[in-house]
Amino acid sequence: MTHTTTRQPLTRLHLTRLTLTLGALLGAATLTSAQARTLAEIKASGTLKIGTNAEFKPFTYFEGNTMKGFEYDLGNAIAKQMGVKAEWINQPFDNLLIGLNQNRFDLVISSHGITPERARAVDFSLPHYCSGGVILSRPGGPKTAADLKGKTVSTQVGTTYVDQIKKVTGDRNLRLFPNNAGALQALMSGRVDAMVNEKFYSLEALKLNGKKLQQGETLFQEKLGMAVAKGNKTLLGAVNASLKTVQANGTYAKISRSHFGQDVRCR
Repeated sequence: MTHTTTRQPLTRLHLTRLTLTLGALLGAATLTSAQARTLAEIKASGTLKIGTNAEFKPFTYFEGNTMKGFEYDLGNAIAKQMGVKAEWINQPFDNLLIGLNQNRFDLVISSHGITPERARAVDFSLPHYCSGGVILSRPGGPKTAADLKGKTVSTQVGTTYVDQIKKVTGDRNLRLFPNNAGALQALMSGRVDAMVNEKFYSLEALKLNGKKLQQGETLFQEKLGMAVAKGNKTLLGAVNASLKTVQANGTYAKISRSHFGQDVRCR
C-alpha cells in the first residue's frame, strides 16, 4: 500500500452526509451532464481527462510521484486506441462520480461496481473486469459471512461493499474509512475484527502482510465498469469500442497478466 496512515472511522455527521451522496450525484447529473465534452471535442483537444482514486494497488496507485496500476495501464491503452493522450486526475473515491457530472473529467476508471443506483446518475461502459468482495481477518478471526455476525467490519466509504456488509452485520458493526488504507490499518491494528474489500486488492494486502492476515470467503460477486457523464453517448461508444479492441488484440491480456498473473476480464 502507498499510504499507511491510521484513519479514524467516519462520524455520524459523515454518515448523514453519505445519505445525501446519491441525491447530490443525481442532481449533478441533471444540472451539468449537458456540458460534458463530446468525443469530437476530446479528440480536438488531444487529451482524455480520466478521474481515479490512486490509493488502490494494484489498480491505480503511486510509486513516488509516478502513477501505476492495471486500470492506469488500461486507461492509457484505451486513450491511445481513441487517438488521444490520457490525463489522469487523482480524487477521493466518493467524489469521482459527482466530479464526472460536474465536467471535471471525461471518464472515471476507479473500480466502480456497476449498480442500478449508480447507473441512474452516470453511464457505465461494458465491464472492464470482474471481481468480488473478499473477507480478510487476522489469524483466528472471521472467515465466512456467518462468522461476521456480531463482529466489527471495516471498508471504504462510498463502495458497494458497504451495503453488502450491512446485510450481514447491520449498521452498528460497520466501520467506514475515507480510503482502503485506513480500513486495512484498522484491521491490522486490531480495531476491527475483519475487512471486506475487492478481491485483488485483498490478495495484494495478503502478499504484503505475510502471516499477519488470512483470506476468508468471497462475500459477493460484481462487475466493474468505467463511467462517463449521463447521456454522453459518443464518448461511451468510443470507450466500449476501444475496450473491445484492446481485449481482442491481446493488449488487455498482457496488461492484466502483468499485474495479476491472470486475465481478469468477465467471462
